[in-house]
Amino acid sequence: GDELLHSSLVALGADSHVSFIKNNVDHYTGATFGCHENYLMKREAQFTPPILGTLLTFLATRQIFTGSGRVGQSNPLAFDFEPPQPEAQVNFQLSQRADHIVNDIYQWVQFNRAIINARDEPLADYRKYRRLHLLIGDSNMSPFATALKIGTTACVLSLLEHGRLPRDLVLADAVQSTRDISRDTTQQWIVQLENGKSIGALDVQWEFHQLAQKYLGGSSAETNWLLESWGFVLDALKQNHQALIGGVDWITKKWLLETFVEAEKLTWSDPWLQSIDLEYHNIDPVRGLFFGVTPRKRIAEWNNSVRRPSATHTPPANTRASGRARAVAFFQSRSGEIPYVINWDSIACDSRDFLVMGDPFQTYNEEVDRFLARPRPSGGPSDLRPLDC
Repeated sequence: GDELLHSSLVALGADSHVSFIKNNVDHYTGATFGCHENYLMKREAQFTPPILGTLLTFLATRQIFTGSGRVGQSNPLAFDFEPPQPEAQVNFQLSQRADHIVNDIYQWVQFNRAIINARDEPLADYRKYRRLHLLIGDSNMSPFATALKIGTTACVLSLLEHGRLPRDLVLADAVQSTRDISRDTTQQWIVQLENGKSIGALDVQWEFHQLAQKYLGGSSAETNWLLESWGFVLDALKQNHQALIGGVDWITKKWLLETFVEAEKLTWSDPWLQSIDLEYHNIDPVRGLFFGVTPRKRIAEWNNSVRRPSATHTPPANTRASGRARAVAFFQSRSGEIPYVINWDSIACDSRDFLVMGDPFQTYNEEVDRFLARPRPSGGPSDLRPLDC
Protein backbone atom coordinates (compact mmCIF):
# COMPACT_ATOMS: atom_id res chain seq x y z
CA GLY A 1 0.00 0.00 0.00
CA ASP A 2 2.75 2.47 0.92
CA GLU A 3 4.60 1.65 -2.29
CA LEU A 4 1.46 2.20 -4.38
CA LEU A 5 0.83 5.60 -2.81
CA HIS A 6 4.39 6.80 -3.15
CA SER A 7 4.76 5.52 -6.70
CA SER A 8 1.61 7.48 -7.58
CA LEU A 9 3.25 10.68 -6.32
CA VAL A 10 6.34 9.89 -8.38
CA ALA A 11 4.23 9.23 -11.49
CA LEU A 12 2.49 12.59 -11.02
CA GLY A 13 5.81 14.37 -10.52
CA ALA A 14 4.60 15.55 -7.11
CA ASP A 15 6.93 13.63 -4.83
CA SER A 16 9.26 16.61 -4.29
CA HIS A 17 6.55 18.78 -2.72
CA VAL A 18 3.84 16.37 -1.53
CA SER A 19 4.21 13.71 1.17
CA PHE A 20 2.07 10.93 2.57
CA ILE A 21 2.42 10.75 6.35
CA LYS A 22 1.30 7.40 7.81
CA ASN A 23 0.52 8.36 11.39
CA ASN A 24 -2.50 8.69 13.67
CA VAL A 25 -2.47 12.20 15.16
CA ASP A 26 -2.45 15.84 14.12
CA HIS A 27 -0.39 17.73 16.70
CA TYR A 28 -1.97 21.04 15.74
CA THR A 29 -5.70 20.25 15.77
CA GLY A 30 -5.75 17.25 18.11
CA ALA A 31 -7.45 15.14 15.44
CA THR A 32 -6.79 11.44 15.13
CA PHE A 33 -6.79 9.07 12.15
CA GLY A 34 -7.46 5.38 12.60
CA CYS A 35 -5.47 2.34 11.62
CA HIS A 36 -8.32 -0.14 11.51
CA GLU A 37 -7.73 -3.87 11.74
CA ASN A 38 -10.20 -6.47 10.54
CA TYR A 39 -10.06 -10.16 11.40
CA LEU A 40 -12.25 -12.85 9.88
CA MET A 41 -13.54 -15.27 12.52
CA LYS A 42 -15.78 -18.28 12.69
CA ARG A 43 -19.41 -17.37 13.22
CA GLU A 44 -19.68 -19.84 16.12
CA ALA A 45 -16.90 -18.12 18.09
CA GLN A 46 -18.22 -17.22 21.53
CA PHE A 47 -18.04 -13.57 22.63
CA THR A 48 -19.30 -13.77 26.19
CA PRO A 49 -18.49 -10.92 28.61
CA PRO A 50 -15.55 -12.82 30.20
CA ILE A 51 -14.12 -13.65 26.76
CA LEU A 52 -14.47 -10.08 25.56
CA GLY A 53 -12.88 -8.86 28.78
CA THR A 54 -9.87 -11.12 28.26
CA LEU A 55 -9.55 -10.02 24.64
CA LEU A 56 -9.63 -6.36 25.74
CA THR A 57 -6.80 -7.12 28.18
CA PHE A 58 -4.63 -8.40 25.35
CA LEU A 59 -5.47 -5.44 23.12
CA ALA A 60 -4.80 -2.85 25.83
CA THR A 61 -1.39 -4.35 26.70
CA ARG A 62 -0.05 -5.22 23.23
CA GLN A 63 0.89 -1.55 22.69
CA ILE A 64 4.15 -2.23 24.53
CA PHE A 65 5.40 -3.62 21.19
CA THR A 66 2.84 -2.33 18.66
CA GLY A 67 2.72 1.36 19.66
CA SER A 68 4.15 3.91 17.22
CA GLY A 69 4.95 6.44 19.92
CA ARG A 70 4.12 10.13 19.97
CA VAL A 71 5.26 13.44 21.37
CA GLY A 72 2.83 15.02 23.84
CA GLN A 73 -0.78 14.18 24.58
CA SER A 74 -4.42 14.78 23.68
CA ASN A 75 -7.50 15.09 25.84
CA PRO A 76 -10.45 13.97 23.70
CA LEU A 77 -14.01 14.56 24.77
CA ALA A 78 -16.58 11.86 24.05
CA PHE A 79 -20.16 13.05 23.65
CA ASP A 80 -21.23 11.54 26.98
CA PHE A 81 -18.14 12.49 29.03
CA GLU A 82 -17.58 15.31 31.47
CA PRO A 83 -14.85 17.78 30.44
CA PRO A 84 -11.45 16.30 31.37
CA GLN A 85 -9.51 17.60 34.33
CA PRO A 86 -6.11 19.28 33.73
CA GLU A 87 -3.36 16.69 33.47
CA ALA A 88 0.37 16.66 33.99
CA GLN A 89 2.50 17.25 30.91
CA VAL A 90 3.38 14.10 28.97
CA ASN A 91 6.58 14.38 26.94
CA PHE A 92 6.35 11.07 25.11
CA GLN A 93 4.05 8.07 25.16
CA LEU A 94 3.84 4.61 23.59
CA SER A 95 0.65 4.84 21.56
CA GLN A 96 -0.78 7.47 19.23
CA ARG A 97 -4.33 6.18 19.61
CA ALA A 98 -4.45 5.62 23.38
CA ASP A 99 -5.56 9.16 24.26
CA HIS A 100 -8.37 9.02 21.72
CA ILE A 101 -10.00 5.75 22.83
CA VAL A 102 -12.92 6.53 25.15
CA ASN A 103 -14.91 3.29 25.14
CA ASP A 104 -14.18 -0.41 25.24
CA ILE A 105 -16.88 -1.72 22.86
CA TYR A 106 -19.21 0.49 20.82
CA GLN A 107 -20.97 0.40 17.47
CA TRP A 108 -21.16 4.04 16.38
CA VAL A 109 -17.56 5.12 16.76
CA GLN A 110 -17.09 8.31 14.76
CA PHE A 111 -17.20 10.48 17.89
CA ASN A 112 -17.00 7.74 20.53
CA ARG A 113 -13.97 5.71 19.56
CA ALA A 114 -13.81 2.26 21.06
CA ILE A 115 -11.18 -0.45 21.30
CA ILE A 116 -13.58 -2.78 19.46
CA ASN A 117 -16.18 -1.64 16.95
CA ALA A 118 -19.20 -3.85 17.64
CA ARG A 119 -20.57 -3.66 14.10
CA ASP A 120 -20.54 -7.14 12.56
CA GLU A 121 -20.07 -6.88 8.80
CA PRO A 122 -18.17 -10.00 7.68
CA LEU A 123 -17.84 -9.09 3.96
CA ALA A 124 -18.29 -12.80 3.39
CA ASP A 125 -20.92 -15.50 4.02
CA TYR A 126 -22.46 -14.25 7.26
CA ARG A 127 -23.61 -17.76 8.14
CA LYS A 128 -20.00 -18.92 8.44
CA TYR A 129 -18.04 -15.82 9.38
CA ARG A 130 -18.00 -12.73 11.53
CA ARG A 131 -15.64 -9.75 11.36
CA LEU A 132 -13.78 -8.42 14.38
CA HIS A 133 -13.11 -4.73 13.77
CA LEU A 134 -10.45 -3.06 15.93
CA LEU A 135 -9.81 0.68 16.28
CA ILE A 136 -7.09 0.69 18.92
CA GLY A 137 -4.02 0.04 16.76
CA ASP A 138 -1.35 2.51 15.63
CA SER A 139 0.00 2.81 12.08
CA ASN A 140 3.39 1.12 12.10
CA MET A 141 6.35 2.08 9.95
CA SER A 142 8.28 -1.07 10.84
CA PRO A 143 7.16 -4.17 8.91
CA PHE A 144 8.40 -6.21 11.87
CA ALA A 145 6.02 -4.34 14.20
CA THR A 146 3.15 -4.79 11.75
CA ALA A 147 3.82 -8.53 11.60
CA LEU A 148 3.79 -8.73 15.39
CA LYS A 149 0.62 -6.67 15.69
CA ILE A 150 -1.36 -8.74 13.20
CA GLY A 151 0.26 -12.07 14.03
CA THR A 152 -0.08 -11.97 17.81
CA THR A 153 -3.69 -10.80 17.54
CA ALA A 154 -4.46 -13.61 15.09
CA CYS A 155 -2.92 -16.10 17.54
CA VAL A 156 -5.05 -14.81 20.42
CA LEU A 157 -8.19 -14.98 18.25
CA SER A 158 -7.33 -18.59 17.39
CA LEU A 159 -7.10 -19.31 21.12
CA LEU A 160 -10.49 -17.63 21.51
CA GLU A 161 -12.06 -19.78 18.80
CA HIS A 162 -10.72 -22.92 20.48
CA GLY A 163 -11.77 -21.89 23.99
CA ARG A 164 -8.16 -21.58 25.22
CA LEU A 165 -7.98 -17.99 26.48
CA PRO A 166 -6.54 -17.45 29.97
CA ARG A 167 -8.94 -17.04 32.87
CA ASP A 168 -9.09 -14.30 35.50
CA LEU A 169 -7.27 -11.86 33.23
CA VAL A 170 -9.93 -9.15 32.81
CA LEU A 171 -8.99 -5.52 33.37
CA ALA A 172 -10.94 -3.36 35.80
CA ASP A 173 -11.04 -0.62 33.13
CA ALA A 174 -9.62 -1.40 29.69
CA VAL A 175 -9.86 2.20 28.47
CA GLN A 176 -8.07 3.68 31.46
CA SER A 177 -5.46 0.92 31.37
CA THR A 178 -4.78 1.66 27.71
CA ARG A 179 -4.02 5.27 28.56
CA ASP A 180 -2.07 4.45 31.72
CA ILE A 181 0.25 2.05 29.90
CA SER A 182 0.85 4.51 27.09
CA ARG A 183 1.79 7.31 29.48
CA ASP A 184 3.79 5.32 32.05
CA THR A 185 7.27 6.84 32.03
CA THR A 186 8.56 4.15 34.42
CA GLN A 187 7.79 1.47 31.81
CA GLN A 188 6.48 -0.82 34.55
CA TRP A 189 3.07 -0.73 32.84
CA ILE A 190 1.11 -1.95 35.87
CA VAL A 191 -2.64 -2.46 35.36
CA GLN A 192 -5.49 -3.32 37.70
CA LEU A 193 -7.55 -6.45 37.15
CA GLU A 194 -11.24 -6.88 37.80
CA ASN A 195 -10.46 -9.32 40.63
CA GLY A 196 -8.55 -6.62 42.51
CA LYS A 197 -5.05 -7.85 41.67
CA SER A 198 -2.45 -5.87 39.76
CA ILE A 199 -0.17 -7.15 37.01
CA GLY A 200 2.36 -5.76 34.54
CA ALA A 201 1.53 -5.54 30.84
CA LEU A 202 4.67 -7.54 30.09
CA ASP A 203 3.47 -10.38 32.34
CA VAL A 204 0.06 -10.26 30.65
CA GLN A 205 1.68 -10.69 27.25
CA TRP A 206 3.80 -13.58 28.50
CA GLU A 207 0.63 -15.38 29.64
CA PHE A 208 -0.89 -15.07 26.17
CA HIS A 209 2.41 -16.07 24.56
CA GLN A 210 2.74 -19.21 26.68
CA LEU A 211 -0.79 -20.36 25.82
CA ALA A 212 -0.20 -19.68 22.13
CA GLN A 213 3.06 -21.64 22.31
CA LYS A 214 1.27 -24.54 23.99
CA TYR A 215 -1.72 -24.80 21.67
CA LEU A 216 -0.51 -23.28 18.40
CA GLY A 217 3.23 -24.02 18.32
CA GLY A 218 4.25 -26.27 15.43
CA SER A 219 1.09 -25.60 13.44
CA SER A 220 3.02 -23.83 10.65
CA ALA A 221 6.40 -22.27 9.91
CA GLU A 222 4.74 -18.84 9.93
CA THR A 223 3.27 -19.41 13.38
CA ASN A 224 6.59 -20.70 14.69
CA TRP A 225 8.34 -17.54 13.46
CA LEU A 226 5.67 -15.39 15.06
CA LEU A 227 5.89 -17.15 18.43
CA GLU A 228 9.69 -16.98 18.45
CA SER A 229 9.67 -13.27 17.52
CA TRP A 230 6.98 -12.51 20.10
CA GLY A 231 9.11 -14.08 22.83
CA PHE A 232 12.24 -12.32 21.57
CA VAL A 233 10.51 -8.94 21.79
CA LEU A 234 9.09 -9.55 25.26
CA ASP A 235 12.56 -10.53 26.52
CA ALA A 236 14.14 -7.46 24.92
CA LEU A 237 11.48 -5.12 26.33
CA LYS A 238 12.67 -6.08 29.78
CA GLN A 239 16.41 -6.24 29.18
CA ASN A 240 17.58 -4.65 25.93
CA HIS A 241 15.59 -1.94 24.15
CA GLN A 242 18.50 -1.29 21.79
CA ALA A 243 17.87 -4.68 20.17
CA LEU A 244 14.40 -3.47 19.13
CA ILE A 245 15.42 -0.30 17.29
CA GLY A 246 13.91 -0.55 13.81
CA GLY A 247 11.52 -3.26 15.00
CA VAL A 248 9.36 -1.57 17.63
CA ASP A 249 8.30 1.87 16.46
CA TRP A 250 7.91 3.65 19.78
CA ILE A 251 11.38 2.57 20.86
CA THR A 252 12.86 3.62 17.51
CA LYS A 253 11.17 7.03 17.55
CA LYS A 254 12.04 7.67 21.18
CA TRP A 255 15.69 6.89 20.47
CA LEU A 256 15.71 9.31 17.52
CA LEU A 257 14.02 12.05 19.53
CA GLU A 258 16.28 11.64 22.57
CA THR A 259 19.34 11.77 20.34
CA PHE A 260 18.07 14.96 18.72
CA VAL A 261 17.08 16.60 22.02
CA GLU A 262 20.55 15.98 23.41
CA ALA A 263 22.36 17.14 20.28
CA GLU A 264 20.35 20.36 19.93
CA LYS A 265 19.92 21.06 23.65
CA LEU A 266 16.12 21.20 23.32
CA THR A 267 13.25 20.74 25.75
CA TRP A 268 10.46 18.27 25.04
CA SER A 269 8.01 21.13 24.54
CA ASP A 270 9.91 22.39 21.49
CA PRO A 271 7.65 22.27 18.36
CA TRP A 272 10.64 20.97 16.41
CA LEU A 273 10.04 17.57 18.00
CA GLN A 274 6.50 17.44 16.63
CA SER A 275 7.91 17.93 13.13
CA ILE A 276 10.35 15.07 13.68
CA ASP A 277 7.49 12.94 15.02
CA LEU A 278 5.60 13.53 11.76
CA GLU A 279 8.60 13.01 9.49
CA TYR A 280 9.24 9.62 11.09
CA HIS A 281 6.02 8.53 9.37
CA ASN A 282 6.82 9.87 5.90
CA ILE A 283 6.45 6.86 3.56
CA ASP A 284 9.01 8.24 1.11
CA PRO A 285 12.10 5.99 1.59
CA VAL A 286 14.35 8.97 0.79
CA ARG A 287 12.77 11.46 3.22
CA GLY A 288 11.14 9.35 5.95
CA LEU A 289 13.20 9.24 9.15
CA PHE A 290 12.31 5.62 9.83
CA PHE A 291 14.14 4.52 6.69
CA GLY A 292 17.37 6.11 7.92
CA VAL A 293 17.52 3.81 10.94
CA THR A 294 19.75 0.74 10.72
CA PRO A 295 18.24 -2.12 12.76
CA ARG A 296 20.17 -5.09 14.02
CA LYS A 297 20.45 -8.13 11.77
CA ARG A 298 17.37 -10.07 12.87
CA ILE A 299 14.96 -7.19 12.38
CA ALA A 300 16.73 -5.77 9.32
CA GLU A 301 16.49 -9.09 7.48
CA TRP A 302 12.75 -9.31 8.17
CA ASN A 303 12.01 -5.72 7.20
CA ASN A 304 13.88 -6.14 3.92
CA SER A 305 12.39 -9.56 3.12
CA VAL A 306 8.78 -8.36 3.10
CA ARG A 307 9.30 -5.37 0.80
CA ARG A 308 8.23 -7.02 -2.44
CA PRO A 309 7.43 -4.70 -5.36
CA SER A 310 5.54 -7.54 -7.07
CA ALA A 311 2.86 -7.31 -4.35
CA THR A 312 1.67 -4.01 -5.83
CA HIS A 313 0.34 -5.76 -8.92
CA THR A 314 0.22 -9.50 -8.14
CA PRO A 315 -2.65 -10.63 -5.88
CA PRO A 316 -2.51 -13.54 -3.42
CA ALA A 317 -3.01 -16.72 -5.45
CA ASN A 318 -5.11 -18.57 -2.86
CA THR A 319 -7.94 -16.12 -2.05
CA ARG A 320 -10.78 -14.39 -3.87
CA ALA A 321 -8.37 -11.51 -4.51
CA SER A 322 -7.17 -13.63 -7.44
CA GLY A 323 -10.62 -13.63 -9.04
CA ARG A 324 -11.13 -9.94 -8.32
CA ALA A 325 -7.82 -9.15 -10.02
CA ARG A 326 -9.02 -10.92 -13.17
CA ALA A 327 -12.13 -8.77 -13.12
CA VAL A 328 -10.13 -5.57 -12.62
CA ALA A 329 -7.85 -6.40 -15.55
CA PHE A 330 -10.83 -7.26 -17.76
CA PHE A 331 -12.80 -4.09 -17.09
CA GLN A 332 -9.74 -1.85 -17.39
CA SER A 333 -8.98 -3.38 -20.78
CA ARG A 334 -12.47 -2.38 -21.93
CA SER A 335 -11.80 1.31 -21.24
CA GLY A 336 -15.16 2.04 -19.66
CA GLU A 337 -17.28 0.20 -22.22
CA ILE A 338 -19.02 -1.85 -19.52
CA PRO A 339 -20.27 -0.35 -16.24
CA TYR A 340 -19.19 -2.38 -13.22
CA VAL A 341 -18.83 -2.45 -9.44
CA ILE A 342 -16.31 -4.65 -7.62
CA ASN A 343 -16.87 -5.22 -3.90
CA TRP A 344 -15.09 -7.43 -1.41
CA ASP A 345 -17.58 -10.22 -1.94
CA SER A 346 -19.14 -9.55 -5.36
CA ILE A 347 -18.68 -8.35 -8.91
CA ALA A 348 -21.59 -6.69 -10.67
CA CYS A 349 -22.41 -5.15 -14.04
CA ASP A 350 -26.03 -4.55 -13.13
CA SER A 351 -28.40 -5.12 -10.24
CA ARG A 352 -29.46 -8.38 -11.96
CA ASP A 353 -26.05 -9.28 -13.39
CA PHE A 354 -23.67 -10.14 -10.58
CA LEU A 355 -21.39 -12.80 -9.13
CA VAL A 356 -21.32 -13.40 -5.37
CA MET A 357 -17.98 -14.47 -3.86
CA GLY A 358 -18.86 -15.34 -0.27
CA ASP A 359 -15.85 -17.53 0.57
CA PRO A 360 -12.66 -15.47 1.11
CA PHE A 361 -10.53 -18.61 0.76
CA GLN A 362 -11.73 -19.57 -2.72
CA THR A 363 -10.11 -17.99 -5.79
CA TYR A 364 -13.27 -17.93 -7.95
CA ASN A 365 -11.01 -17.82 -11.01
CA GLU A 366 -13.21 -20.09 -13.14
CA GLU A 367 -16.43 -18.48 -11.94
CA VAL A 368 -15.08 -15.01 -12.72
CA ASP A 369 -13.96 -16.09 -16.19
CA ARG A 370 -17.43 -17.45 -16.96
CA PHE A 371 -19.07 -14.31 -15.56
CA LEU A 372 -16.90 -12.02 -17.67
CA ALA A 373 -17.51 -14.10 -20.78
CA ARG A 374 -21.25 -13.42 -20.74
CA PRO A 375 -22.46 -11.25 -23.65
CA ARG A 376 -23.35 -7.75 -22.51
CA PRO A 377 -24.32 -4.52 -24.26
CA SER A 378 -21.88 -1.66 -23.98
CA GLY A 379 -22.97 1.31 -21.89
CA GLY A 380 -21.78 4.19 -19.76
CA PRO A 381 -21.86 4.48 -15.99
CA SER A 382 -25.46 5.68 -16.08
CA ASP A 383 -26.52 2.13 -17.02
CA LEU A 384 -25.38 0.81 -13.65
CA ARG A 385 -28.29 0.81 -11.21
CA PRO A 386 -27.91 0.47 -7.40
CA LEU A 387 -27.02 -3.09 -6.46
CA ASP A 388 -29.51 -5.16 -4.52
CA CYS A 389 -27.23 -8.19 -4.24
